[in-house]
Amino acid sequence: MGMEPSEVIHEPRVVLVRTRAAIWLPTLVAVISFVTGVANISATEVSGPLAAYVDIPQAVQRTAGFTGALTGFLMLLTASGMRRRLRAAWVATLVLLPVTALQGLAQSSQFSLPLVVLSVLSLPTVLVHYRRFDRRLDLTATQLAAAAALAGSLVYGTAGAYALREQFNGVSSVLDAFYFTVVTASTVGYGEITPIHPNGQGARLFTLSVVVLGTASFALALGSLLGPAIEARFAQALGTMNDTEIELLEDHVVVLGYGDLTEPLVDELGTVAEFVVVTPDNDLAARLRARDVHAVVGDPSDEGPQRQAAIDTARAVIAATNDDAQDAFAILTARQLHDDARIVAAATDRENTQKLRSAGADAVISPAVIGGHMLVESALGSADMEGLAARLLGDEATDASDAAADGGAGDDGT
Repeated sequence: MGMEPSEVIHEPRVVLVRTRAAIWLPTLVAVISFVTGVANISATEVSGPLAAYVDIPQAVQRTAGFTGALTGFLMLLTASGMRRRLRAAWVATLVLLPVTALQGLAQSSQFSLPLVVLSVLSLPTVLVHYRRFDRRLDLTATQLAAAAALAGSLVYGTAGAYALREQFNGVSSVLDAFYFTVVTASTVGYGEITPIHPNGQGARLFTLSVVVLGTASFALALGSLLGPAIEARFAQALGTMNDTEIELLEDHVVVLGYGDLTEPLVDELGTVAEFVVVTPDNDLAARLRARDVHAVVGDPSDEGPQRQAAIDTARAVIAATNDDAQDAFAILTARQLHDDARIVAAATDRENTQKLRSAGADAVISPAVIGGHMLVESALGSADMEGLAARLLGDEATDASDAAADGGAGDDGT
C-alpha cells in the first residue's frame, strides 16, 4: 500500500524535528555544564546528587568545576559541528556526554541533577540519529596550517621551558612549563615566570623565540577561525547564504524566483520541509533572511545561483515567478543540473502550460485557471467547490466554511 499524502508530507518534518532534538539537547547540556562548572568553583559545601552517599573532597569538586566549564565549552563547539552534520562532532558529543554526567555527579550545585538527567537522556537521542551525521570534517589548508602551527608552538614552548627549568623561576613541572608557554605566546605575560640564570642567555633567547612563534601561531589560528565568521556575517547582511548553510542543505526544496505565489509557498513549506528561495532582489533576500528563510541572490535561471542553492541535492524544484518565459529558462537549467528532481511550475498564462512541460517541468499548475474553474462551478452549484477550497487551505478555512454553512442553515430556518 502507498502512503497517504499527509504521511509523505509529515515524514520529513518528523525526521527534521528529531534531528534538531539530537542537536539542541547536547547544546542545553553544554550550557548547563558550563553554568554548573562556574558555580561549583566557589562551592564551600557539598550539595550535589552524591552528597548523601559519598564524601567528595572540596578539591575534587573544584577540579570538576574547572573541567565542567571546559567540557561545556567543548560541547558547544561539537554541537555547532553537529549542525553541519559532521560525523566527527557526533563522535565527540557521544564521548563528552558521559563525561558531563560524571562531572555532574561530582559537582556541588543545584544544576547538578538536571545536568546528569539531561546528559543521560541526550545520549540515546544522539546515538539513534547517527545516520544523519554523515559529513566528513573538511578543513582548508589554512586551517590545517594554523592548527599545526599552534600545536607546534605550544609543544616547542612547553618542552623548551621544562628543559631549561633551572634557568626560570617558578618552572618545576610540565604544567608550569605549559602555563609559561600559553601566557607568553598569547602576549598576556603575567611576569610570574622569568629567566633568572645569571650567566646563561639561553632562557632569554628561548623566551624571545616563544614570543615570536607563539604570537604568529595565535594570530594565524584566530584569523582562520574569525575569517569564516566574518564572511558569514557579511553574507547575512547581504541576504545570501554562507558555505556552512549551503553544506547543511539536503533533501530540500528550491523555489526559483519570487512572484505572487511565493509568499504562500514560504508559509506552507516552512512547516513541512527545508527550502531556499532564489531571487535577484537583494532587499527581498535580506528580508527573507530576517525571517530565517534561506535565500540566494541571483537570476533564478542562471546556473550559478541554482548551484549555490544546492539544487543537486534538492528533492523538488518550484518555478513560480510571474514570468512564464523566465520560468521556462529556470526549468531548463534546473533539469540540466538535477535530472532526477521533481520540477513543478506555475503557469501565469494558460497557453504556456505545454511550453513549460516541454521545458522539463513534471507538473504545471495554472492558479488562475483553477481559481476561475472553481468560481464557475461554485456559482452554478454543481459541486462543493467551497468545501474543496477549504480543504486545500487547511483547518482554519474549514472552520470558516463550517461556520458559514451553519449560518446559512440558520437563515433558512428562520
